[in-house]
Amino acid sequence: MPYIEHDPTNSHTFKTHLLKSKRILALCGAGLSASSGLATFRGAGGLWRTHDAMSLATPQAFVKDPSLVWQFYSARRQAAFSAKPNAAHLALAALSVKNKDFITVTQNVDGLSPRAGHPPEQLYPVHGALSTVKCTSVFCSYTEYNNFKMALTPALGPTRAPADADTQPANIPLNELPFCPKCKIGMMRPGVVWFNETLPNDLLEGIDEWIDQGPIDLCLVIGTTGKVWPAAGYIEICKEKGARVAVINMEINDDPHLGGVNNADWLFKGDCAQILPDILQPIIGSMEEVRELLGDMDKFPATTTSGGPVTDINNATTGEETVERTGEGTGYY
Repeated sequence: MPYIEHDPTNSHTFKTHLLKSKRILALCGAGLSASSGLATFRGAGGLWRTHDAMSLATPQAFVKDPSLVWQFYSARRQAAFSAKPNAAHLALAALSVKNKDFITVTQNVDGLSPRAGHPPEQLYPVHGALSTVKCTSVFCSYTEYNNFKMALTPALGPTRAPADADTQPANIPLNELPFCPKCKIGMMRPGVVWFNETLPNDLLEGIDEWIDQGPIDLCLVIGTTGKVWPAAGYIEICKEKGARVAVINMEINDDPHLGGVNNADWLFKGDCAQILPDILQPIIGSMEEVRELLGDMDKFPATTTSGGPVTDINNATTGEETVERTGEGTGYY
């Protein structure tokens, strides 16, 4: 634990600084959703039916065994869509409403932050979303957003899951897995960023633009190991821009290499859903006031789509039947 002149668990000094802070960045990880019943990816939930969850989150795993990967992600979708936003999600959403110069960079794909009412223009889900699915064909760019179906195909329904958590998943035939409804050729894949894939440029550019606008007063590191790059780099960047750092995590004393600890001005160990509403109270008010501010935001938005099969412009016709090129495909991965 770093040397800190004041008590790092003193919420009074934090709240005093919070009230003076104008530009705030929060970096969030799986611990934010722990109280919603979602296991952390690397923690106790690191195994899924005897498989290492991290080994299933790769393009190579999807190519090798799409049945296994889709069953894993279907289970994650069902868990996320059944969960409810907790008080930590609500507290951050309220802070966003109260402070338009506050942004949240989240590594979570569960979609609980937007369901809590977090303004989308202040939320950067850099690892994608489980509710997004997209075609893998290089000749198609079809994508579905806000797809909250519990089962994308009958074979991926909850009733097909093994009763015993240690039982190996069934080998689902390829024709029973999700395929693109537009091109009819490419298999659909989860719209999350897998290991060995790059983060979305538009989101990274948006974060960089916000960072470049001026000094940063406060960085909140919430429920994340702070070890996954480039997201982890935002802690140091905020520090260089003048920010003081508060780490909120269950594992502060258990992991000496926890991201942000070496830069921390405050260390709050415990459940994010209990700590965040308390330390942000000077700005967001009580949880009763937060719920009144946000209203009933936990509604699933309608599904939207974009893209489709890439049209050969050499075969395009003229007049009313002209077909426009919809853009390059997303690539097999």
